[in-house]
Amino acid sequence: MAIELTESAARHVQGFLASRGGEAGLRLGVKRSGCSGWSYVIDFAEAATSADAVFESHGVRIIVDRESLSLIDGTEVDYEKDGLNQAFRFRNPNVQDECGCGESFNVS
Repeated sequence: MAIELTESAARHVQGFLASRGGEAGLRLGVKRSGCSGWSYVIDFAEAATSADAVFESHGVRIIVDRESLSLIDGTEVDYEKDGLNQAFRFRNPNVQDECGCGESFNVS
C-alpha cells in the first residue's frame, strides 16, 4: 500500500517545503502516546535513510520509518481549515479505536 496526501494537504506541505528550502519531503511516523497508545508525528525531512519507506503523492515525497509503516500503511492525510483552526487529519484504515479527544489511536 502507501501513504497518500489529499490535494489540500499537498498544497499546504509544498508551501512549507518551498519556504524552508532544501527539505526532501514530509516525515510521517508514530510514537507511543496518549490514552489510546499511539499518536502521529509529522515533521519535515532533509533526507531519507535506508530504514525508510518513501512514497510520492501530488508531488510531495512522504518519508516513513519502517516501524511506523506497519501502523499507518494505507493512511490518507488531509489538511483542513475551519475558521481559525487548521490541522492535518488522518484517515488510517488500521485504527481500531481512538481516544475521545482524537489525539491518539490504537490498532489491533
